[in-house]
Amino acid sequence: MTSRAAEAPAQAPVPSRRSKITPEREREFYEAALDQLRACGYESLTMEGIAARSRCSKSTLYRQWKTKPQFVAAALRSNRCARFVDIDTGSLAGDLRAAAVAAGDRSGDDTQLMHAVGHAVLHDPELKRALLEALVEPEVTAIDAMLSRAVARGEIAADHPAAAFVTAQLFGVLRARPVLEGRYADAEYMARFVEASVLPALGLTSSAAEHSAEHPAGHAADVSGSPTAPAGGT
Repeated sequence: MTSRAAEAPAQAPVPSRRSKITPEREREFYEAALDQLRACGYESLTMEGIAARSRCSKSTLYRQWKTKPQFVAAALRSNRCARFVDIDTGSLAGDLRAAAVAAGDRSGDDTQLMHAVGHAVLHDPELKRALLEALVEPEVTAIDAMLSRAVARGEIAADHPAAAFVTAQLFGVLRARPVLEGRYADAEYMARFVEASVLPALGLTSSAAEHSAEHPAGHAADVSGSPTAPAGGT
């Protein structure tokens, strides 16, 4: 004689309650999180606020991302943008000028994110890893490639002492200007910084020096760009 339990059919497995979110909807969640991060910082960011902004339930977010740090880390990784990866002008000076403009063009958004999670990443390894992957490592890799190409072309020595500080210079001024002057390091500012600080440290000719070489003393260009006659000339 068999028991009812033995006679009963086996129960089907319980389906996962993890929600199915389309890539488009996932992008909306990430953008809401990044916007809130920039506006109020990591400590003030809440899953409730993101849910309200993206018109979903808080439980939807928690089913997909278990904790706030996991969600913010995913949002940061979704924002990965390698600004320098396609830069290859044929010279290190040209590469660094192009990188300066590219960095300045995104300085507002990216600098806000770095400041927003700056304290939290010291205590959360996953968040730190996400920040590095999204905003730091792609640019470091691209700058290292620029320097390696310059060494191969003979523009700088392989052991040039200033080469090790190029990345720190660029990242440092992006973060420092908002603190020191209350303004982001935009493309124009970054271009001036590279000309005045980075290129001279590497022993490379700045555009101002190139201009002086093309128009030596006594043959300065006028405002129209045409050379003027030397003083006292006929």
